Amino acid sequence: MTEYCAFEEPNTLRIERDLRGPIERVWQFLTEPERRKTWMSAGEIEPRVGGQVEHVFRNAELIGEATEPVDEYRFGGRVLAYEPPRLLAYTWDRGSDVTFELTPVGDRVRLVVTHRRIADRDGLVGYGSGWHAHLDLLVHRLADDTPTYDFQAGMAALQAEYAQRFRVEAPS
Repeated sequence: MTEYCAFEEPNTLRIERDLRGPIERVWQFLTEPERRKTWMSAGEIEPRVGGQVEHVFRNAELIGEATEPVDEYRFGGRVLAYEPPRLLAYTWDRGSDVTFELTPVGDRVRLVVTHRRIADRDGLVGYGSGWHAHLDLLVHRLADDTPTYDFQAGMAALQAEYAQRFRVEAPS
């Protein structure tokens, strides 16, 4: 397992994390708005294939860095797969889609996030650094740990790092 997103196909990223279980608790952090907003975004996920997905990103609020006004980014999608507590997939921003796969491994849970149909290099860099940063925060939340780093600065550093890693021609 690598902590960085792997660039699998011309328009697909894959990242894995080994998480504190049990699997049902990890599933709650993926699907319940109050838990999901602590590591990624607020918003509802309708628990059925075809259901609505709402994301409300307020990254500055994730670990108490918010100042007024808080930057917010919103988008919606549709649930493509909903099989508690192992598989969740839905459409994402800009025509892409994301799949979350959970597998118990002893007392831990392996999370695999696959982000497909990313339109261009900027998307690869942005989504790669974003998944990396947000999943690192999920690891902290599942460990009942309060992160002490600057999330926004960490995200900026990861964007620069992913820009170097993905020095490839973007898919057209």
